[in-house]
Amino acid sequence: MKSLIRWTATLGLVGTTMLTSLLGSYSKALALPEEQIVKTLQSVPVFAIADDQGSPLIAVGEKEQKFTGVFISKQDAQNFFERVKKENPEVASKFKVRLVSLADVYRMQASQTQQNRLIIDFVPKESEVESAKKLLSERGQQYQGGVPLFVPKAGKEGSFLMIRPNNQDVIPFFFEKATALQMVEQYKKDNPAEAATVKIDVVPLETVISSLQQSNDEFFTKIILFPSQEMLNFIRANINQNAPNQPPANQPRPNNNTSNPPAPNR
Repeated sequence: MKSLIRWTATLGLVGTTMLTSLLGSYSKALALPEEQIVKTLQSVPVFAIADDQGSPLIAVGEKEQKFTGVFISKQDAQNFFERVKKENPEVASKFKVRLVSLADVYRMQASQTQQNRLIIDFVPKESEVESAKKLLSERGQQYQGGVPLFVPKAGKEGSFLMIRPNNQDVIPFFFEKATALQMVEQYKKDNPAEAATVKIDVVPLETVISSLQQSNDEFFTKIILFPSQEMLNFIRANINQNAPNQPPANQPRPNNNTSNPPAPNR
């Protein structure tokens, strides 16, 4: 997150009419319907520091810009909050680390105005950033920042692998390299002739959200974001009812429709 000058709490994060997108303005005529975007993001739990009313902890930086953090890792959120408690215990006493849906964050972004804009810093898990850097460096590419998502592909054309939970074709994007590797190894086992063509691409979460906002291509309706194991463990430990569930695993197969996919991080 950005270096912080002072803290404040305004703008509800959950359950309120929220603040234009951090990722820029977009044409609604070209975007997927909002309900489809929400559906894609709804099952992804992330972590924010917020009060009992769902208002996030906000840092006010240079030129009065306002920032708040959305963490992929609960532990990272907790570590950051511990720093805040040391720096400003009075403010911190009104907040705690809370689980929110990525769809709630999207709604907040999409309802902002330029005059009252809150910049959201997505904070990736450092171990997954290192995994992304290693994957890309092996191909002579560089990690360009953002929250890395790991996307299995196979075949000479680099088709996205698909699974079929509930009789519906979906393209999985994983928050963890390890989970993506499990899918890759299963595909290699089932399709030994294509084993040499299998790879894992890295796509920033921010690019996926931006693409959902800017394109109405059917490809983006098939994307499903798989929460990390840490996310799932937190849900199971703290929220028994209403917990976003990990989609059931299924036999991966290639998707030959690669029109307008999100550009991999290079």
